[in-house]
Amino acid sequence: MNFEVENLPYSKDALAPAMSEETLNFHYEKHHKGYMTKLKAAIEGTPDAEKSLEDFIKGASGGNFNNAAQVWNHTFFWKGMKPGGGGGAPAGNVADLLNKSFGSYDKFKEEWIAKASAQFGSGWGWLVLDGGEAKIVTTSNAETPLTSSAKPLITIDVWEHAYYIDHRNDRAAFIKVWLDKLVNWDFANANL
Repeated sequence: MNFEVENLPYSKDALAPAMSEETLNFHYEKHHKGYMTKLKAAIEGTPDAEKSLEDFIKGASGGNFNNAAQVWNHTFFWKGMKPGGGGGAPAGNVADLLNKSFGSYDKFKEEWIAKASAQFGSGWGWLVLDGGEAKIVTTSNAETPLTSSAKPLITIDVWEHAYYIDHRNDRAAFIKVWLDKLVNWDFANANL
């Protein structure tokens, strides 16, 4: 396992004004890196330290699972945002999949906002491929589709630390900004 958090795929100010540099400083530097620090301390020098992060997550439980899954989920989240050209309706295979599974991008967007907003407490909203169909699922805390048969395509972090600096307690506002200005559909197409 690589005991380093991957670098962000852009500078910390690249998503502004949709996501502020201050948010990235706290979210990436404190939260994301903090999960790796705890994981590293727990498993360094053990046989688990030789596994890939994905393999470790599939067999872990408790605090080790939580820290490992949060590292993976956050890395996936960062890659799923695109500075200066993210957001809006997708093109390509993801667009076709959303039209097939939801009827239209607008219907997908409506369901995405509703489900991600309704996630009780901390967690994640995911667009997954499951049985050849696109589905929106939410997971609590550190849970991840990696432990299921579904293939994650894109995710949004709906823990308060993802949006509180920029949007205070308005999770729905953050989700809308993420869809309109940040989501990286190229990343989702590559995952598909």
